[in-house]
Amino acid sequence: MTPEQYLAPYAAHSQTARARRHPEAGHASRSEFQRDRDRIIHCSAFRRLEYKTQVFLNHEGDMFRTRLTHSLEVAQVGRSMARNLRLNEDLVEALALAHDLGHTPFGHVGQDVLNECMKDFGGFEHNLQSLRVVDTLEEHYGAFDGLNLMFDTREGILKHCSLSHAKELGPVAQRFIDRTQPTLEAQLTDLADEIAYNSHDIDDGLRSGLITIAQLEEVDFFARRWHEVQAAYPGLLGRRAIYETLRRLITVLADDLIATSSALLQDAAPADVDAVRAAPPLIRFSDPMRKDATELKRFLRQNLYKHYQVNRMRVKASRIVRELYEAFVSEPALLPPDYQEKTGDLARQARKIADYIAGMTDRYAIREHRRIFAIDDL
Repeated sequence: MTPEQYLAPYAAHSQTARARRHPEAGHASRSEFQRDRDRIIHCSAFRRLEYKTQVFLNHEGDMFRTRLTHSLEVAQVGRSMARNLRLNEDLVEALALAHDLGHTPFGHVGQDVLNECMKDFGGFEHNLQSLRVVDTLEEHYGAFDGLNLMFDTREGILKHCSLSHAKELGPVAQRFIDRTQPTLEAQLTDLADEIAYNSHDIDDGLRSGLITIAQLEEVDFFARRWHEVQAAYPGLLGRRAIYETLRRLITVLADDLIATSSALLQDAAPADVDAVRAAPPLIRFSDPMRKDATELKRFLRQNLYKHYQVNRMRVKASRIVRELYEAFVSEPALLPPDYQEKTGDLARQARKIADYIAGMTDRYAIREHRRIFAIDDL
């Protein structure tokens, strides 16, 4: 039995999936979604994720997560759940590895500032940029721009999209106009992302000292796992106790998603992917677990993401992105030749500037800012 013969009828099957934009011959030993995963791993934007911020700047410590390690953790969590639900693991892995390809340096603050700078030229959103990376910006093939991924992979990368952008993007964004669903694999990857970042942001927050166990014990969802560990291993402290707690937290979230989604799929009994698209979301947490996960996210937002030391980083990072953008707009000759718009079209030049800045790693953006503005770098 091949891996895809094991899949449920409602899973995404590469043999029947919508094709690539540019026709290509199949591969003898790899499925189409395996090929997508491999193309993503080998692309330039994926490598740059190693030096892009998750919560903490890359230079603030070697032990903190980056966009790359986060993407790998999402892939691990997602594949495990997909296997239990008989969904396409290869598509889940491809989506997990690609979902942050378009993220700016400095995490969400980079995106927010670039979106504000680009407000007169269509704005900026990292999901749209991830699609732009795989459709246009990567340069690996002689026959076409981008990576020429399968439709379901491209659609799943596009987690959010305004109606105005959806109308411009065409079929890959049609579901936002029709209010239909993406594949189950895309739905699952979205929640695997949530499971991964909730757990590892706790770990990084504790490691940094910005949040404490005492604070987290006021969050019932975390406290129940922490007390389970203390009961099982009396006196266990430090990193072991934290890892034991987070491991249980991830397991509880994943097990709940699998059980809840299995019941929904059994009741809905979608015959194929088309039936999945027409149904309401079928991959989700139970209501009690959704409440617990929301409580945890609220805690992290208030106590970690808004911590004054994180806010200091946000202010510095926002200044770097804004000043780079303004410098390139006023003096396009400062840009590398490939990013200089020869036609004089302001909108096209602005988009190229956004592409250039979004593609930067944290440390490259810092160095580029220093090269342009620091007097001692003359």
